[in-house]
Amino acid sequence: MQLYNKLSAKERAELIDQAGKKRLTLSFYQYAKIENPQIFRDHLFLTWDALEVLGRIYVATEGINGQLSLPADRFNEFKAHLDTIDFLKDIRLNIAVEQYNKSFLKLKVKVRNKIVSDGLDDDTFDVTNKGIHLAAEDFNKFIEDENTVLVDMRNHYESEIGHFKNAITPDVDTFRDSLDIIEEDLKDHKEDKNLVMYCTGGIRCEKASAYFKHKGFKNVYQLEGGIIEYTRQVNEQNIENKFLGKNFVFDDRRAEKISDDIIASCHQCGEPFDVHTNCANEACHLLFIQCPKCKEEMENCCSTTCMEINRLPYEEQKELRKGQGNSNDIFKKGRADHLPHKKDLRNIFDHFQKSK
Repeated sequence: MQLYNKLSAKERAELIDQAGKKRLTLSFYQYAKIENPQIFRDHLFLTWDALEVLGRIYVATEGINGQLSLPADRFNEFKAHLDTIDFLKDIRLNIAVEQYNKSFLKLKVKVRNKIVSDGLDDDTFDVTNKGIHLAAEDFNKFIEDENTVLVDMRNHYESEIGHFKNAITPDVDTFRDSLDIIEEDLKDHKEDKNLVMYCTGGIRCEKASAYFKHKGFKNVYQLEGGIIEYTRQVNEQNIENKFLGKNFVFDDRRAEKISDDIIASCHQCGEPFDVHTNCANEACHLLFIQCPKCKEEMENCCSTTCMEINRLPYEEQKELRKGQGNSNDIFKKGRADHLPHKKDLRNIFDHFQKSK
């Protein structure tokens, strides 16, 4: 019985090319009580591997969070399988705005303590007492209301390349970091302001909205289905798009274009640009924004030091990495002193305080 992926990314990419099939990239989540996540995980892997599903799926006692791709001609089979699971029946599937056959190259179904790392003790509050969901049209109306505070619940490297008009974009490295900051900075407005939140697909706002209601916020709202579902509704219903730039995504596409606006800049030269790359030096692998000119001049590296290391024979690079800790700190994406044009996002409620 095969319960884990056995093919390399390269081998899988070749199989995708050979198959010549269109693949769909999608995401979904659901908070639900799962008694035995390991058994559930194994069941999902066996079923989805047979359906040629690839992606990253987290299972925990609190539910499931999945980002994946599958052949378009097997979508109905996949949906039928979801409908056999009580808490996943008729679940909303967020279909990607932009499709790419190689968005995922492995199937990884992992058991985790939580489906999103939030650092919260869920036993201390009612996680089902969530904020009110807003569809795209209502969301647009709310964010134009002077009594609304619109907060981006994503991390700095996500909001840097795209966010909603007038949104507050906390300069945080993790979802957990933003929760206490938001509560502290809005502590005097728990009753007289609308707290409206959004994220990529909605999952972070599900937990955050319940947490803020527990903390005493009276008017808590969240964008239904996140930026992905908002974009679908905007396109299908001919609604005004108030999102500027790109939506950062956690697969090989890196981002989806939502509008033509370029609101970010190359971290090395400052020219308008909004495409992330990883430093070619494997010992660094820093995620940062690099324009084509700098990419050529710096050989896809974030610094001259990394460029020099990357020029060494591979075996020498391996020797240099021996005994060294993993310098690819996942919580420091896009943060480095040698990136002169990395913008520090404004303090979380500076513009809100000035407008009062």
